[in-house]
Amino acid sequence: MRKFPLGLASCVAVLAIWQIVSGMKWVNPALLPPPSRVGPAVWDILTTGSIIDPLKQTLSLLAAGYCIGCVLAIGLGLAMGINRHVYNMFEPIVELLRPLPKPALVPPLFLFLGIGIATKITIVALAAFFPVLINTVQGVRSVDPVLLNTARTFRRSMPATMIYVILPAALPMIVTGMRVSLGLSLTLVILAEMLVGSTGIGFLILDMQRSFAVTDMLAWVFILGVIGVVLNGAFETLERMSLHWRSK
Repeated sequence: MRKFPLGLASCVAVLAIWQIVSGMKWVNPALLPPPSRVGPAVWDILTTGSIIDPLKQTLSLLAAGYCIGCVLAIGLGLAMGINRHVYNMFEPIVELLRPLPKPALVPPLFLFLGIGIATKITIVALAAFFPVLINTVQGVRSVDPVLLNTARTFRRSMPATMIYVILPAALPMIVTGMRVSLGLSLTLVILAEMLVGSTGIGFLILDMQRSFAVTDMLAWVFILGVIGVVLNGAFETLERMSLHWRSK
């Protein structure tokens, strides 16, 4: 409970400094409008319902790419963590692609997939894929050998051992990777909408920057920040629910 008042105080302090800097014209108010002008723009976006369609487009694209990336990463990560041959087969490819900035992969994706929704979903899926994959592999490899030996003693099959022993033991690290990848996926979905989109919040932010509608642009940036906070809070809640046994 103590974290919330401190976080709220820091946000208020930032807004106050922003208001003073812009109000005193230490920076050009046309380039950095004060919160007293951005706030009404945010309220107008919310009350007129103009947030609905862009938000729906962005979140649907985020959900599709994020889910695809996580499912593929968990599946491959489990296989790499369990089987040394699978690990040796895919590890060089993973280490080749993982350090690459994902925006650098956008031009090649244009050539192979064209400019469309498939490219945007692939960009988001790649952002989610590697953090989850690495954490899954490490989570599987860190499973207590005693648990595995116990499963063998009771003659559990490999699928049963996977479901009831390996996956629960590796789940905390998998969830950590999913949480990291959620923020990266949100970043990449906005970038994808800016580069190849004609709808969504990312496209609106870029379009307003081009038309020099700075106040509305900052309003959408603020809304995007709130979306990130809400998504992170929702993920924390789901994490506590799915890993309730860890706190015990």
